[in-house]
Amino acid sequence: MKILVLNNGSSSVKYKLIDSDTSQVLAEGGVEKIGLPDSFLKFKTPDGHKETIEVSMPDHKAAISEVFKVLTDPEKGVIKNLSEIEAVGHRVVHGMEYFNKSVLITPEVIERVKECYPVAPLHNPANITGIEAILELLPGVPQVGVFDTAFHQTMPAKAYMYALPYETYEKYGVRRYGFHGTSHRYVSQRACEFLGINPEGVKMITCHIGNGGSITAIKDGKSVDTSMGLTPTEGLMMGTRVGDVDPGALVYLMERTGLDAKGLQKMINKESGVLGVSGISNDMRDIESGIEAGNERARLAMDMYEYRILKYIGAYAAVLDGVDVIVFTGGVGENQTGTREYLCRHLGYLGVTFDAEANKVRGEEIVISGADSKVKVVVIPTDEEMMIARDTAEIVSEQTC
Repeated sequence: MKILVLNNGSSSVKYKLIDSDTSQVLAEGGVEKIGLPDSFLKFKTPDGHKETIEVSMPDHKAAISEVFKVLTDPEKGVIKNLSEIEAVGHRVVHGMEYFNKSVLITPEVIERVKECYPVAPLHNPANITGIEAILELLPGVPQVGVFDTAFHQTMPAKAYMYALPYETYEKYGVRRYGFHGTSHRYVSQRACEFLGINPEGVKMITCHIGNGGSITAIKDGKSVDTSMGLTPTEGLMMGTRVGDVDPGALVYLMERTGLDAKGLQKMINKESGVLGVSGISNDMRDIESGIEAGNERARLAMDMYEYRILKYIGAYAAVLDGVDVIVFTGGVGENQTGTREYLCRHLGYLGVTFDAEANKVRGEEIVISGADSKVKVVVIPTDEEMMIARDTAEIVSEQTC
């Protein structure tokens, strides 16, 4: 089954065309700067050919139309016509408590996703825009929504509730939902396959760390706690997100500086984290270069970033009453060997030993713990699009049976 996987942002579209029967990526790319005069489309085919096309795309419908043109192009395309696309899978960021698994998109599902707009104002409207564009461009083709929050709906109340007045949960749904769920689900399953173990009885901590970051405690293949909250701002220090912070400090800043809610939102999401502390960049490669050049704030940013990951691993080892497997994924987890070494060398109290030679590998599945380590530490590159394609194929197949 050929499945188009879409990840729609406010001014962007990322796509992959995947053959779910063979797990082959037939084509991939993305559109950026939708609605701006310098919008462009990038794409890559299985033979490694890459190309960028500058084209006017005023909205998501136009952007997806341009993606279709590339996919069916007589020379550059990978399908003869759009009828070869049998289903479309969408990344949907927030499902609140409405969705604990991936679902077939229906008018009722669309309305529920729209009800989540207040808690995901930057993401869910863009996700719906993509869904509605497909309804117009590929009428009759089944669509599936795969929710970032769904995997974490197995968390117990003691983990997801905030110590706010209970009515804030009852009336407004204020609780911890968690994100990166599709990634945590993929790498936890793949880690078990890679290690040849059954998820039942396994205590695992998955670390999706990069520009965005979250850590999840997993027991028996199910999420029992995760670091992000009502929004993706809670938890780890990230590229531009603040992570855990005293809410009283935010009230104090609002009173002292005159910041309104919109200004505060911008500060904690776009101006904080690694960028805010270092003053250099939100890219950890730039931070590493800054450290080499002797920049003290770059060093501080790195120290804070790694320290908070270490704290969450320790906390979740306590929550799980021990840990059998630790997984690193995401841009930093898959590629930043120095951070992986720092973390492993500080986890000796859990019985972790470290294989420095194995750790030299980037972007590949590898065990980086020593042969005598009581805890297996593995690197598993994430593949959220493949997970979305698999869910989509399964749901569509069930509907046609």
